[in-house]
Amino acid sequence: MRKIFLKVLFAVIILIAGGAAYLKFALPNVGPAPKDLHVNITPERVKHGEYLANHVTLCMDCHSTRDWTKFSGPMVSGTNGKGGEKFDEKMGFPGTFYAKNITPANIKDWTDGEIFRTITTGVDKFGNALFPVMPYHYYGKMDKEDIYDIIAYIRSLPPIENKVPDRSIDFPMNFIVNTIPVKATLTQKPPKSDTVKYGAYMVNASGCIECHTPASKGQIDTKFAFSGGRLFQMPGGKLYSANITSDKQTGIGAWTEQEFVNRFKAYQDPANVPTIDSREVNTVMPWTMFAGMDTSDLKSIYAYLQTIKPIRKMVVHFMPSK
Repeated sequence: MRKIFLKVLFAVIILIAGGAAYLKFALPNVGPAPKDLHVNITPERVKHGEYLANHVTLCMDCHSTRDWTKFSGPMVSGTNGKGGEKFDEKMGFPGTFYAKNITPANIKDWTDGEIFRTITTGVDKFGNALFPVMPYHYYGKMDKEDIYDIIAYIRSLPPIENKVPDRSIDFPMNFIVNTIPVKATLTQKPPKSDTVKYGAYMVNASGCIECHTPASKGQIDTKFAFSGGRLFQMPGGKLYSANITSDKQTGIGAWTEQEFVNRFKAYQDPANVPTIDSREVNTVMPWTMFAGMDTSDLKSIYAYLQTIKPIRKMVVHFMPSK
């Protein structure tokens, strides 16, 4: 019996070791970075990429320095792309992660294909799987031309020397993280004239569903998509995201198009951005960055959200620490 037990134990150990080795060394498997991709950096591409990166996909939201003494943590001027934003256990993450420096000072040796693969699949130049703080699953469903524009903009950023610390991932996430990246499923952007479909594209590009859906252990529950209630632990207390379904009592179903647009545009003027006391709960919603979105794009987002199944759920947004 002892010999049988030892044989079984040995087999189990081999299976576990083999599985761990597979997760660690065989994954992620999203294919190689495109070798023949060379983005033509035109003024038009840079301008549109700047718009996307600052007001839609919000690359600059994490990859710059934010002033958390202000409402919604607006970006500090002159820090575009320098990286360093920290995400750790205090915020509910399985380890400590830092947004990378994406200015030419750090990625000048990356090919356009390597940047493209990173944005759309979550696998970097060196084959490392990125933790999905960066919402690459959504970027991987965008139009390749929009991604090219973002690359052109990133290439145009002034180089900023800023050494960002390495990440530290807790066990077992240091193995699981390799299973998260997937191959991109790029789409063609609908014409703006198709308001609802274009709005759906913009909602995906902005990652609205990720924050406005309840989550457990980092996984959103799509049965309750856009119904809000996702918890964000902030220094001053707990923040819960808003219900943005079309429910007329607890969501935005009773909002007019103009009310929706006005809510975003309210923080376009920096003078309207209030200072936050350290005892108050701030918000992760980047109002000041979304405020720069084109009015027509906001109207398309509104049109799409009005088609979302209404879910009646009242959300108390702020719970200050006692």
